[in-house]
Amino acid sequence: MCHNISMPSVNLRQLRDTKRLKSWLRAGKIVELRERDQVIARIVPEKADEKPGKWPDFEARAREILGDRVLPNVVLEDRGRY
Repeated sequence: MCHNISMPSVNLRQLRDTKRLKSWLRAGKIVELRERDQVIARIVPEKADEKPGKWPDFEARAREILGDRVLPNVVLEDRGRY
């Protein structure tokens, strides 16, 4: 029998202990539901809606580093050479 140690599992009788089950699910772990050492289901936690991160202001960062200098666009100039 192959058993994944890192995945928590409960049998049907232990399912009454919802406090432990809820803590595993809140931690993002998948819980195996077993009956007589056989997996009959997997309880998968609901993914929380993640808000996209705010992008940095690249233009302000470039101004801070380069000042008023304008760099040539080497990619566009070399595009026809190859």
